Amino acid sequence: MSATRDYHVDAIDYATDAGAVHQVRDVVFVQEQQVPRELERDALDPLSHHVVARDASGTSIGTARLTPEHRIGRMAVLSAWRGRGVGDALLAALLDEARRRQWPDVSLHAQVAAEAFYARHGFLPEGERFFEAGIEHQTMRRVLAGPGSIAHRAEAVAITTAIIAQARRALVVYSRALDPGLWDAPAVVDALRRFATRQTGAQVQLLLQDAATPQRALAPLIGLGQRLPSVFAFREVQDPVDLPYTAAFVANDDHGYYFRPLGHRFDGEAGLSHAGRARQLREEFSQMWERARPVSEYRALGI
Repeated sequence: MSATRDYHVDAIDYATDAGAVHQVRDVVFVQEQQVPRELERDALDPLSHHVVARDASGTSIGTARLTPEHRIGRMAVLSAWRGRGVGDALLAALLDEARRRQWPDVSLHAQVAAEAFYARHGFLPEGERFFEAGIEHQTMRRVLAGPGSIAHRAEAVAITTAIIAQARRALVVYSRALDPGLWDAPAVVDALRRFATRQTGAQVQLLLQDAATPQRALAPLIGLGQRLPSVFAFREVQDPVDLPYTAAFVANDDHGYYFRPLGHRFDGEAGLSHAGRARQLREEFSQMWERARPVSEYRALGI
């Protein structure tokens, strides 16, 4: 059991406590989303690992399941409890169970409206969107054992968002020129804004090889840095020893990193539970940061 504010999350025995599951799912899926009850309940329910969130009085307020197919699903939270961390707690409980079973990864079918929520937890989109029970969905997957491979922009945006969300107080970014398609993606900019404003003492250090190009392009992170100068710091590589560096990366002060061997491409590897690799990148960054020049011209740019 994990205590969280005024609710808690437990694993339940579906054979004896199915009512706690369907009490929530009937409201969310059948009543709110108009999913036929015969589609909402299936043969996987008795075979799956279920978790239920309950309030202080013991009333079910959320539920989710982990199927034998290594898939997370039927994530549902009553409307009055949304936005209070219940979904995060349910998802964390299922990820812990998947790790306990030593599964290498888990997948899910995310309703498109919830795609950003799962991205913040390290799930990456796979394939094209599709309709299920009349609702548009996106397949997403999270690697649990070892780093995951990143190949496309959508994956790059999702993992970067997750790394920002996971950060405690510090992020370091090494980028060629605030790479278009990644550091100007609305989801990434929004994640940085939330991080900068929610966390006391938050710090984001951005080290660039080319500071002029994003300045000419009016990159949104420059404007964000102007509004929050105590959080964002920009420097540009100038030491000859650093100029040939071709990679790009982001790393946080927890366990998350995303490394691209070629900084102009999205291809790379990433993980959210690799403290050693994240620490190595931060140390490498720190050395280059000390040799770099502050980008003072960003402070004077009118956006």
